Amino acid sequence: MSARDILDSIEPYFTKGGKFERYYGLYEMVDTFIYTPSEVTRGKTHVRDGNDLKRTMTFVVIATFFCILMAMYNSGYQANLAMEALGLDETGSWRDSIMSFFGHNPANPISCLVYGALFFLPIYIVTLAVGGIWEVLFATVRGHEINEGFLVSSMLYTLIMPPDIPLWQVALGISFGIVIGKEVFGGTGKNFLNPALTGRAFLFFAYPASISGDSVWVGVDGFTAATPLGLAASGGLDAVYAADYGWFQTFFGFMPGSIGETSTLAIFIGAAFLLYTRVASYRIMGGVLAGMVLMSLTFNLIGSDSNPMFALPWYWHLTLGGFAFGMVYMATDPVSAAMTDTGRWIFGMLIGVMVVLIRVVNPAFPEGMMLSILFANMFAPIIDYFVVQANIRRRIKRHA
Repeated sequence: MSARDILDSIEPYFTKGGKFERYYGLYEMVDTFIYTPSEVTRGKTHVRDGNDLKRTMTFVVIATFFCILMAMYNSGYQANLAMEALGLDETGSWRDSIMSFFGHNPANPISCLVYGALFFLPIYIVTLAVGGIWEVLFATVRGHEINEGFLVSSMLYTLIMPPDIPLWQVALGISFGIVIGKEVFGGTGKNFLNPALTGRAFLFFAYPASISGDSVWVGVDGFTAATPLGLAASGGLDAVYAADYGWFQTFFGFMPGSIGETSTLAIFIGAAFLLYTRVASYRIMGGVLAGMVLMSLTFNLIGSDSNPMFALPWYWHLTLGGFAFGMVYMATDPVSAAMTDTGRWIFGMLIGVMVVLIRVVNPAFPEGMMLSILFANMFAPIIDYFVVQANIRRRIKRHA
């Protein structure tokens, strides 16, 4: 029996007037995620063209494919390297029974993919289940249809998690992101903050030991490994090179970090797809990159004898931490970003300037991308307001 046959057989139960009418939106989401939707989005939403909300969200999920693949491979690769360094054959976790068939060999791609999947899938399943419950609950109470917006939030949220974060914290974070960051403002299209980043920000401030430091980026208990960005913050590029990290290694993503943020190459492949389909704004991406380059060059010119981050070149900022991932997938969120063309350039440049400012000037927080995007999200409406007012003044002068 094909997927189409299965959907056809259960359709009478979920359509309007059917036994499970309240889950009509959930059925539609599954149906149109697999097949091309026959209708366009109705009601108030942030999509402003002939494309519909379902297809837009589906494209974003598709664009994360290579990030997901690299997330599983690199997470398993880093864990296998740690096992080899510690001389361990097992970790005492439930993953050992599965990995006994593959072994802990960092040179074996299958071993790395399987081991990485054992970190990635539990996080994603918990995120999907808990977040999905909140989505269904709010949709039922409000009488709204369930849409694919949560599929995007759940995937992005999973990809910005450390590989071995406790699953109960994953559930708390996505609950905060969906409820406080999205649903209290009315749901998809009405939130002014990115839900995935809101959930991660909650975990960062509520449970910093589980989402920061040197012991959370490799999924093996008792093994510590600083990220190249953390090494750069403490000792500059000399510390990065001393740990045997080269620029191309960070570009391809073979380094500790959040599950899906390490590979700039995989992220750029997704960016090319989003730009080709016009789902993401090239103005926002260009603004983020321009702001980062401008601020990096400024700090390079100023220099510092005590802070090695002043000398970090822009192309290292590009591949370290979550900059590339945030630039492509988070900053371009059409709901929480600026809507006007000029506003998108300003919005993006604000993020690029802020992330370098936080990374360089604030020694206690070497990342900065999450806070920069959330900061810019709060200013997006006022940026659009001033852009619109400037356009009105120009038109008045032109036709005076």
